[in-house]
Parts: sequence; structure tokens; C-alpha cells
Amino acid sequence: MGLFQRIKSLVRALSGKRYRWPGLDITLASGQQLHLVGSIHMGTRDMSPLPPRLTALIQQADAVIVEADITGTETPFRDLPPCPPLSERLSPSRFQQLEQLTDELGLSLALFDSQPLWQIAMVLQATQAQKLGLRPDYGIDYQLLHCARDAHRKIIELEGAQSQIDLLRNLPDQGLSLLEDTLTHWHTNARLLQVMIGWWLEQPPGETPSLPNTFSHELYDVLMHQRNLAWRDRLLSLPPGRYVVAVGALHLYGEGNLPAMLSAARK
Repeated sequence: MGLFQRIKSLVRALSGKRYRWPGLDITLASGQQLHLVGSIHMGTRDMSPLPPRLTALIQQADAVIVEADITGTETPFRDLPPCPPLSERLSPSRFQQLEQLTDELGLSLALFDSQPLWQIAMVLQATQAQKLGLRPDYGIDYQLLHCARDAHRKIIELEGAQSQIDLLRNLPDQGLSLLEDTLTHWHTNARLLQVMIGWWLEQPPGETPSLPNTFSHELYDVLMHQRNLAWRDRLLSLPPGRYVVAVGALHLYGEGNLPAMLSAARK
């Protein structure tokens, strides 16, 4: 390593705290001190309890901020109108691909027949995570919420569960692109989940990890980039204080990520 690179590494090491989970600190111009946590919505048993240092940050925070409070018992898929049969909504090749995958997962394709396509994609993704040993009660944001309540910390939602469902319901063609991306990148998504688990159990990622893209450009804009913009504005509007902010880990990395947007707002 050359002298310049050594100096650069030393400055980086001295200028920011390092955590053993995917997390980083950003202080905004108006006095908001944010600790951003890259959450995984479903986790393994080894991901519980939370690291003591993270628990301490929650206890010291003025509020804990999450995408949505997921500790309730109500199903987010209630009151959805029935859809036409899948054979009328999918091409023969996609229908066959879905039929094969549900058979491999032990799911009944008939149960999906009247569901919107985005809901089918979400159920498939959740089932995939469960097959990999992940459970909702070991998810990072779920644990953060319970830790915040135990510490009597205020909880702020960036969106809320209903807003997330509304976003999915407003996807074009009932979320056909989300289902197609789920089917196309099925094995890549499994590897990505394992990578993110490693961020919590083994070593957090570097500043710019190389990650596969499992979304089409249009879907990435709706589900990642536009939401990051809205979250940036929400965080900028907070009063001065200390906050622990948990968002999906992929929102902290890649093109148009949330930390980059917040850093740009400081300039």
C-alpha cells in the first residue's frame, strides 16, 4: 500500500466509528444525529439478541425510526379484491415457471389464483426466506421495535404498513414486474439474502459493496430510489436530536442510496 493510500485509510478510520453490523452515522446541518442501520426484515436465531452496542444506541436515542411498525397482529393483505385467474394474467411460460416454483416450495398454486401479482411475489419471497432459516421475529427492525418499547423510546414510522401496501397496489399491471423479477432472479435473491445475513453475523460490508441487481430499472426507481428521496425529506424535517434509523439494508448501498442523499443535503 502506498503512502497516500495509508494516509487515506487512516483518515477514514479516524473520521467515523466502525460497527460490527451494517450501520453508519450521519449528522445533518440542523442538528439531527442519525445512526442508520441496515435492517433485514427476517433473520436467523443467531441474529438475536441485538449487539449490546446497538442496544445502547437505542436506549440513548430520542426516537427510533423504522419503515413501518410491524409488531401488530393485523394482516396487511386484508380487503383485497379478487383477481381473474392466473392463466389469464400470465404468459404461458411465466405460468409454467410459477407452477414449477410453487411445486418445489410445497405451495398450492390454486391459492394464488385470485391474488394480485405483487402479493404472490411477496409470499414467494417470504417463503424463500423461511426456507433459508429466516424468521420474522428475528428480523432486525422487529427486534429494534421491541428494544425501543422496552426502553420507552418514541417510535416514528417513515411510511407505515398501509402506505407500503398502497405502493404495491399501485404498481402497473398489478405488480407483474415484481413477480417477473422474483421469478427471474430467484437464485440470485437467495444468495443476496445470505450475503446480508453475513453482514450481521460475520462482517459488515465496506462502503461500496458489489451487489447483484434483482430489480428492473423501473421497479428499482419505484421501490428504492423514490422511497429514499421521500425518507431523506422526512429525516431532514426532524427536530434536532439523536435517532436510530432502521431501513432495509439495500437502501444504504448502491445507486441513489439514502446515506448519499443525506450527505449531499449537508453540502
